[in-house]
Amino acid sequence: MNLSDLKPNDGATRPRKRIGRGPGSGTGKTSGKGHKGDKARGNTKPGFEGGQTPLHRRLPHFRGFTSPFKKEYAVVNLSALERFDDGTEVTPDLLFASGLIGSFKDGVKILGDGELTKNLTVRAHHFSKSAQEKIAAAGGTIETL
Repeated sequence: MNLSDLKPNDGATRPRKRIGRGPGSGTGKTSGKGHKGDKARGNTKPGFEGGQTPLHRRLPHFRGFTSPFKKEYAVVNLSALERFDDGTEVTPDLLFASGLIGSFKDGVKILGDGELTKNLTVRAHHFSKSAQEKIAAAGGTIETL
């Protein structure tokens, strides 16, 4: 057996279709493309879906604007600060170490949800008004970073 003896199995290959070679070939004249129209001319518009409303027109158009400079804070509620002992200095590092925040993002903001009964020194980048009032009412102090 030689390499020159190798050939595909019977029926595995077909001769190529020679289009536009006269009426006797069966694919002459219009070359199997029918009469007229975009498909015969071979220039369908990109995104054309046969007259169905195309995908780019079916999808909603989202209006508006998102600022690329918007600050996103890691938020902590007062109720979560209740776990610390009296007189503790609560810093962003302590909040991260205790698992109250996952990352610092653009800073830490303390929100006023819940009650605070302990005297804490809270250091953060931002405070809501209600959080400031509740920390002060509990005898604690606020330091803005």
